[in-house]
Order: sequence, then C-alpha cells, then structure tokens
Amino acid sequence: MSSHLRKAALAALLVSTSAAWATDPVNVRFSWKLKGEYAHLYLAQEQGIYASKNLAVRMGEGAGAPAALGALLQGQEDVVVMPAIFAVSAIQKGMPVKIVALYHPRTPVVLISQPDKPIAQPKDLEGKTIAHSVGETGTSYLSVFCAVNGIDCAKVKKIQMDAQSRVPQFLQKQVDAVSVYRTSDLPVLEAKVGTKFPVLDLAQHGLAIPGLAAVSSNAAIAKRPDVLRRYLAAVNEGIAATRKDPKAAAAALMKTWEGSPPAEVVEAQVRATMDAVPAASGKPVGWIDAKAISQALDLLKTDEAIGTPKPVETFFTNDLLPAQ
Repeated sequence: MSSHLRKAALAALLVSTSAAWATDPVNVRFSWKLKGEYAHLYLAQEQGIYASKNLAVRMGEGAGAPAALGALLQGQEDVVVMPAIFAVSAIQKGMPVKIVALYHPRTPVVLISQPDKPIAQPKDLEGKTIAHSVGETGTSYLSVFCAVNGIDCAKVKKIQMDAQSRVPQFLQKQVDAVSVYRTSDLPVLEAKVGTKFPVLDLAQHGLAIPGLAAVSSNAAIAKRPDVLRRYLAAVNEGIAATRKDPKAAAAALMKTWEGSPPAEVVEAQVRATMDAVPAASGKPVGWIDAKAISQALDLLKTDEAIGTPKPVETFFTNDLLPAQ
C-alpha cells in the first residue's frame, strides 16, 4: 500500500473512531434555583451515567417556568425540569412543548401550622387563615381541596400577599397556615427555626397536582428522539442510584450548590423527593398516566379561564421513556 493510501486509511479510521465515541450535548434547565429535587441528576453526572450513554449534559438554574420554557422554544435548552402543572397550562395556551416524563404525579406540597394551633385534618382548616400568593401551588386550588374533603371553604380565609412574605408572616403568627414543599422548603424551615410543624399533606387528602417533570419542545422531540431517550434512561438510572444512596446524591449536588443548606437538610430534601416518585408498577419511572393530565386540566379550570381543553395526547408522550 502506498504511503498516500495508508494515510487515507488511517484518516478514515480516526474519523470513524471519533464518530463512534462522539458525545451528544444535552442542555437542561431547571425552572428554579438549586434544591434537593435535582440531586439525582447530579449523581448521574458524578457516577458517569450520562457519559456511559455518550451524553454531555449541562445543567443550569432557572428563574421561573415561563423563562425556562421560553429558552426551550428558542432552542437554547433541550429539556426543562419543572412542575408539570405549569407545562399543562402552557400547552393548553398553545405552546409547542410536551411533557416527556412525570416523576411526581402528586406534588408533595403540604400545609404547615403552628404546634399550638395545629391543622391535623382537612376540617381543621375551617376558621383558619392561610397565606396565599398568585400562582402558588398549595393554595391556588384550595376550592378543589375543600370540595374533595367536605370543607366549607367560606370558613377558610386566604390572605393574599407576595410570595416572599408568606413564610415570615406565618412565623410571626399573622396567619395560621402556609403551604410549603416537602422536597425543598420544609426541611430548610424546620432546621432554621428548630421546630417540627404539624403537617397536612394535600396529596394524601386528594389534591393531585402533577409536579416534578421533564419537558421538551416538539421540535427537539422530532429532531433528537434518540438523544432524549438516552437522557431519560440516564435519569432513571440516577434515580435508582439515589434511592440506594441519598447521602451520595446530596453530596454530589452540594459540590455545585454554593451556599447550600447543611448536608442533613439537603439529604432530607433528597429523601422527600425520592419518596414522592412512585415505585415501579410495570411501567418505567416517569411514565405519564393520561388521567393525571385530565385531572390537571380540571384543576386549571378552577383557577383560570382555559377554554376548551385540548385532546389529552397533546400534552405528553411516553415514547421516549426506557422500556421496562
């Protein structure tokens, strides 16, 4: 073989080898700041799970669901990690995105009250005041919660205020209750104040608000289905690893999280996040039940004018989830 042919063969070999080992970039944006809900994604990074699937995943904080979805539509992001209820609302309004995995079919949001004035059962809400801000998950659908639990909602007073004032007003006992997430707010608050607050779990009492989810654009789903499949498979492996070792997941997240809460608080967030992910039931983790979307649309009707609901299949796809 001539030197020219040898060089050409070597070049072809290098190109084919490079292509075989090329990694696909995946840009992931959270809808909010770092919190324990995202720890499994960082454990997947640390354990090389993304790399094993030829993925180079970049993750970044967000500043709300609308901004994250806007970046998704502009092609700056491939996946947004956000509460599914906001994605359902956006899709109903015409945004060309889909939920591709739903990890929390029931958002782990709770109402906390003062130990000397506990709200232990739904009926205890009657005669109480609750802090409320526009768009807040825990109290926006209070009328539905009342209906499901036989509460006279006329006897429950919602005090509207800005989001930043809710918890301080509660701690100052200006209101009797405030809604918080088990997966983020509650561990931080209890550690900071040194108090175990009475908890009323809204999901356990019938308020099924779809929460933690992965959302992608219709364009990305059409153009990069294989990449998204590998990404969702890696996430599921990260969830499995986090279930086995929540402490390691918390530590992986904290390496990126400047100014994080103490390790035990982050670990409590991680454990609460995993507790809210349903156990396997013949379907892959993240499987989306059409009923969850229908229920979300029913909830949205009680809080905003959404018009005629779009067909349920408009809102989600299970096609990208790994096979069981």
